[in-house]
Amino acid sequence: MHSLLTSAAAAAIPLHLVSASGWAALRDGLPAEQRSFALAQGFSAGGSQHCFLPDREGRLAGVLLGLATGRDRDPFGPARLAAQLPEGDYAFRGEIDDPALAALGWLLQSYRFDRYRKPAAATARLVLPAGVDGEEISLIADSAMLARDLVNTPANDMGPDEIEAAIRVLAAECGAQVESIAGDELLDRNFPMIHAVGRASPRAPRLIDLAWGDPAHPKVTLVGKGVAFDTGGLDIKPAASMLLMKKDMGGAAAAIAAARMIMLARLPVRLRLLVPAGENAISGAAFRPGDVLPSRKGLSVEIGNTDAEGRLILADALALADEEAPELLIDYATLTGAARTALGPELPPFYTHDEGLAAEIARIGLAVNDPVWRLPLWAPYQRMLDSRIADVNHVSSGGMAGSVTGALFLDRFVERTQSYAHFDIYAWNPAARPGRPEGGECQAARLSYALAKQLYPRG
Repeated sequence: MHSLLTSAAAAAIPLHLVSASGWAALRDGLPAEQRSFALAQGFSAGGSQHCFLPDREGRLAGVLLGLATGRDRDPFGPARLAAQLPEGDYAFRGEIDDPALAALGWLLQSYRFDRYRKPAAATARLVLPAGVDGEEISLIADSAMLARDLVNTPANDMGPDEIEAAIRVLAAECGAQVESIAGDELLDRNFPMIHAVGRASPRAPRLIDLAWGDPAHPKVTLVGKGVAFDTGGLDIKPAASMLLMKKDMGGAAAAIAAARMIMLARLPVRLRLLVPAGENAISGAAFRPGDVLPSRKGLSVEIGNTDAEGRLILADALALADEEAPELLIDYATLTGAARTALGPELPPFYTHDEGLAAEIARIGLAVNDPVWRLPLWAPYQRMLDSRIADVNHVSSGGMAGSVTGALFLDRFVERTQSYAHFDIYAWNPAARPGRPEGGECQAARLSYALAKQLYPRG
């Protein structure tokens, strides 16, 4: 169980969770000195308020935490003070909608990326709420925080080699096998687009292939975009757009996190994790706008813009995944700015032809507080990917429906797999929210794990 969780409740400091409608009853039940102190501080249980309650000797005796109501209510809201509280053990009291999510939020709120600075002393521990599986939420939190660490690490320390190293560490932890196809071997093994995107960098591109589980079990394959840094290539990004491009491997981080959850939970699946990794750099070897690339699937691809490199490396990896027709295929990618224009940073779009899968993804995403929103694979927009000289152009003409056409391009490389979903994630919190500190974020992985648990329960 995580070090920030405890089962010892005897001396725990109560963390009173209360909304405005319940404040009067809680207030009247407090000791007189604490009630007077809270009123003197102007506490009214607003959704952004909190108040420390002293005992008669001035020691911390309790904490009041106001909760939002209605559509502003966040399942992680009870955990928003986790990184601010003084040393001690705390126990939730009062209004708690989902104890497991509140406890998970506590762990996620306590996250701090400290690779380059003195680690913070984590001193506030939560008494595990009754009925909550501490091992399960620790697994989920640790996996999500691994993804955050990977995304937050700058590109000088998180290139294709380091992404591969992280997957090899995961394989050792979980008893999986890993193969890596790197550099010119990508051409020999028929991954030409992964090679083309990464060849301008001195750090060799590669396809990392992890396998785990009983081959007789249902095949589940996760694919994550691992662009360690994206300059935009010869269609170079402006400086402001390049500042966060260390997060362009956020899809790989999400896939790694989901794979870790599935493997350590010992779900009865044959799991495959595919991460095409590289750096979209600029040199004389860079691929160019107007180039026509071959692909693993045999389609010729005209390059409309070198800053849309992620779909190229994903296409080769998806084609490989599709060759064995897994029962479930999911990809994660920081693919398009259009997705953020449409839905913002907190709500990644997803795409699938499978109506039943779509309904479950949407439902489970809300249930585990990892929300996503379905957008359509609108077939008439395939015409936007027409090329006069190749089978397909990899970007749309006219600049409209960018996330949809990106998904439509990827969809061309998946034919045999019946249940396939694509997540166009952001992998970043531009501002802190409960359970989601500012910085790298793990999106769609927790819901994928919950989906896998539902589809493939342990006997």
